This record gives sequence, C-alpha cells and structure tokens, in this order.
Amino acid sequence: MEIKHKIKHEKMKTKKLSVIVPIYKAESFIKRNLEEMKKSISKHFPNYEIIAVIDGEDIDNSKQEAEKVEGIKVISYKENKGKGYALKYGFDHSSGDYITFLDCDLDIHPDQLKNFFPYMATADLVIGSKRHPFSKLHYPLMRKILSAGFRFYSWLVLGVKLRDTQSGLKLIKREVLEVIMPLLLVKRYAMDIELCFLAQKHGFRTVEAPLHIDFGTFNNHTASTIKFKDIRGMFLDVLAIRYRYSIKHYYQRMFWKNMNWKNGDDFSDLD
Repeated sequence: MEIKHKIKHEKMKTKKLSVIVPIYKAESFIKRNLEEMKKSISKHFPNYEIIAVIDGEDIDNSKQEAEKVEGIKVISYKENKGKGYALKYGFDHSSGDYITFLDCDLDIHPDQLKNFFPYMATADLVIGSKRHPFSKLHYPLMRKILSAGFRFYSWLVLGVKLRDTQSGLKLIKREVLEVIMPLLLVKRYAMDIELCFLAQKHGFRTVEAPLHIDFGTFNNHTASTIKFKDIRGMFLDVLAIRYRYSIKHYYQRMFWKNMNWKNGDDFSDLD
C-alpha cells in the first residue's frame, strides 16, 4: 500500500493542475478565500496554477481584492456574464493537464481535491457528489430539498445518471474539456448539468466522489444564497439543453463543425 501511495504521489507531482475560480460579488471574502485555496493547493500539488475569473469587474472591488494575493492569475471582463461563461473563459487561459472548478465561497474546502485523484484511475471526470453514500454534510434543509428536486428533474428531462451534478468541486482531464467546452452554451445557471450531459453523451467515464461540506464555514452563509430567479433559470436551462440536443441538434452540428466534417453542410447559423 505504501509503494502504491508513493507512485500516485509522484504522478501528481508530474502533472499540472489548473484551478479555475469564478468570482462574482465577493469583495468581502475573496482575498481570504484565495489565500486559503493557495495554501491548500500548494501543499498537495507542487505544479499548479490558480486562475481567478472576475465575472464583471465593474460590479464591485473583487478584482482589486483578488490581485492582493500573490501567485494568483487574475483575469476579468467588464460585464457579468454568468458562471458558465467565467469557467469557459478561465479554461481558455489555463494550461494544466487536469482542470478543477472551485466555487469562490469555499463551501467545499480544496483539501478534498487530493481525494479525487484515486478515482481518476477509472475516470475522465470526477464529480464531487453530495449524495455519495460516503459524503458527510452539514447542509441547510432547504438546499437539500432543492438539490433533490433538481436532480430528479434533470434525470427526467436529460437522463443524466449522476446523483449530483451541481456541487462546486470537479476534477476533469484537459482533453475531455477540449472536446466539450466549445459545445457549451449555458452561461449562467445550469452549466454543470450541460457539461455532465455532454460528457455522458460522448461516452466519457464519469465517477462520483464523496464530499465533506460544512456549509458557511468560510462564507458565513451569505455567498451561497439561492434566489428564485436562479432556480427558475436552472430549470429553463435544462429544457433548453434537451431542445438543443434532441430537436435542434445544435451540439452535434457544432461538434461536426469543430471537427471539420462538413460534407456540404451549412453551419453559418452556429456562428
């Protein structure tokens, strides 16, 4: 067991990890949380980069606060465009062999990321799951209800087999995202489910990993508030994903375009 552990540890050292952190209205805590991320990530992964994506630099002082943390790459754009757009923008500026998405409120501590790598032995994507039988949760009841409702709804509409797609910690091989990222359209609410849906349709191996969530440890229960418009937006986005896949065939046609499989097809409507 000790030899296997050493082999895995050495493999982690040779691979580069890109941590992409979408940030929106987080000026009150982002400096502290980025410092905590850096401390945790650097402890376990010698070869890494943390990319803080400011989703609307004119909204508050999140960019200025993030730039106070040394060794963090801070990128931004002026207008708020949503989490999905921020993650795609961050991926375009990344260079790691493995990519992880980490929510800036730190409901899920980045120390847990090291536990995801054993699952990579049989997976292309590792998704942190609140519903994994080995997960440990200190979580508000209302969020549990909303999470269960959205899981059932997404299974009903999209057939996604995962027990949880919305947690803020994922570990993904770069080559997987190079296929899927150009296809993603959801910018705000349901980017996670769109990513998991397309990964499933492409046949990539997705595995769920257990999580420990102590809600509010870092954000004091303020950063993760769910509003009605967010719930409504996620439900509508799921319907739009099904429409684009089954009716409009947008994802298939965009993939064909990216692969240069034209055969006389006109892809001008995809631009």
